[in-house]
Amino acid sequence: MDWYVIAALFGTFAFLLVLSVPVSFAIGLSSLVAIAMTLPLDSAITVVAQRMAAGVDNFSLLAIPFFILAGNIMNQGGIAARLINVAKVIGGRLPGSLLHVNIMANMLFGAISGSAVASAAAVGGTMSPMQKKEGYDPELSAAVNIASCPSGLLIPPSNTLIVYSLVSGGTSIAALFLAGYIPGILMGLSLMIVSGIIAKKRGYPVAPRPTWNEFFSTVWKAVPSLMLIVVIMGGIIAGIFTATEASAIAVIYSFVLAVIIYREVSFSRLPKIILESAVTTSIVLLLIGASMGMSWAMANADLPYLIADGLMAISDNALTILLVINIILLIVGIFMDMTPAVLIFTPIFLPVAMDMGIDPVHFGIIMTFNLAIGIRTPPVSSALFFGGSVGGVSIDKVLKPLVPMYIALIAALAVVTYFPQLSLWLPELVLNYTPS
Repeated sequence: MDWYVIAALFGTFAFLLVLSVPVSFAIGLSSLVAIAMTLPLDSAITVVAQRMAAGVDNFSLLAIPFFILAGNIMNQGGIAARLINVAKVIGGRLPGSLLHVNIMANMLFGAISGSAVASAAAVGGTMSPMQKKEGYDPELSAAVNIASCPSGLLIPPSNTLIVYSLVSGGTSIAALFLAGYIPGILMGLSLMIVSGIIAKKRGYPVAPRPTWNEFFSTVWKAVPSLMLIVVIMGGIIAGIFTATEASAIAVIYSFVLAVIIYREVSFSRLPKIILESAVTTSIVLLLIGASMGMSWAMANADLPYLIADGLMAISDNALTILLVINIILLIVGIFMDMTPAVLIFTPIFLPVAMDMGIDPVHFGIIMTFNLAIGIRTPPVSSALFFGGSVGGVSIDKVLKPLVPMYIALIAALAVVTYFPQLSLWLPELVLNYTPS
């Protein structure tokens, strides 16, 4: 065990993050420093370059830029308003109806766009004025939007699950997608329960009961948007196309919907949308490539074996090991975004989990659920900062109403962790998936 290599790896990484160096560069440079301590500098540079190239040289990764582009088109194509209207007619009779509408709209839009930030912007930007007009506390409204905007990251299509599939050695994307439905819905329901209790105590209004005509009319208008999920998942499950091919179809579908049918996006805006998608894609792929270099550096220093031995020394009970892993990931998620966290920690924790008899699909859902809590948690939280700015509320004021939601989310995480059938039931039912 080369302790000094491990110390150099994480010490350099932490130091660069403190200096506000972008995460991808911090990962790449710290990996280079660590590898250069065991190999000549030119060989270290070659290894890092080779690992970065190999990391992004994967057909499955083509799904990510396509889903990003489809999400951006949908984000600007009038989809959010239609999904909000659907959520209104479904959850309007619950106490604090607009809070529940916010949560359900984030679940629907997050699943379609695949982005927590996009969901927070699109849904929160529409809901905040409505909630303010109805007398809702701005801090609570912003907290609900922040807490619920990552819910769609578990509900397919999910870029995080695609990345996990790659890093885990080819875990079935279709199985991961199906496995995310029930935990994703559970995440949203846990937030709705908390929001309902708070709304009941504060006496927030209940929306008028919609007529059947209003209900069917609203749902009908949103059907084209919701059909994107049906087309993608139906095609993948039926074996008509792969996840990568489905992502390309999602782009075509969203283009037709936003540009031709809804006419919310003009042809002149398309170059800007494509450019934004290309920038986001480059960031994600650079993260993936750099993280592959770090994974090699950690493997070269025997870090996965060290952590595995440490965890096994704590206990040989699978439930205890999962608890420790969850605690570590919750702490990691506070400081690191989802993609690099999945890339770095999957090779470390997945072998341990599999040795304890935990299925890789189930573990992927646990990890994604866990890290989704992290992007809501300060100090490094894209959802927190973006949701606060959309709601016009400072971060310090929104933290108090977020606390009971954090508790509910951690409780839901525990349920998903210790009841694997919540994740594995649908893959087993639909795909005849056999847990390992």
